[in-house]
Amino acid sequence: MREVFASDRISFVEVSEELVADYLNMVNDAENVGRWIGSTKTYTEENERAWVKKKLEKKAPVFSMLEKKTGDFIGNIELIDPENGASELGIAITAKQQDKGFGQEAIPALVRYGMETLGLRRIWLRTRLHNLRAIHVYEKCGFVEEHRDEEHVFMEFAPGNKE
Repeated sequence: MREVFASDRISFVEVSEELVADYLNMVNDAENVGRWIGSTKTYTEENERAWVKKKLEKKAPVFSMLEKKTGDFIGNIELIDPENGASELGIAITAKQQDKGFGQEAIPALVRYGMETLGLRRIWLRTRLHNLRAIHVYEKCGFVEEHRDEEHVFMEFAPGNKE
C-alpha cells in the first residue's frame, strides 16, 4: 500500500483490496459506525472490492488510515467529489480505534492535504444531529456550524477557529 501523506501517528495510504476485510468489519458495524454514516445496508466483499476499484480508477482522494506504530487499520477518510475548489469531508473510524484521538489527528491532516495539495478553498461536512462526540471533535479541528436540517448538522472549516 502506497503512503500518500502522514501525521504523527497515522499513515494515510491509498485504499486497497488488501484491506477489504477491515473495511467490511467497519462498515457492517451498525452500532459503532453504520448508524453515524447513515448505512443500514450489509456490505459484501464484492461491494467493497467494487468500491475500492471505483475509487482507485477515479483517483479519488480517499485514504485508509493505518497506525504507524502497529500497522493496524484505523478507518477511512475522504474528500468527497472535490469540485470548484470545494469538497465534503467524510470519516469513519473502526470501533476498536475510536476514543484514541485518531479523528482529531486525521481531520486536520486531511484538511491540510486538501488545501495545500489539491488547492481546495472550502471543506465542509455533515454529521448526524445526535453525534455529539463527532461534533465536538470537528469543532476542535476548526469546523463551525453553518446550519442544521432535521437529520444533520452542516459544518465548514474555518481557519483559525480551533478550540
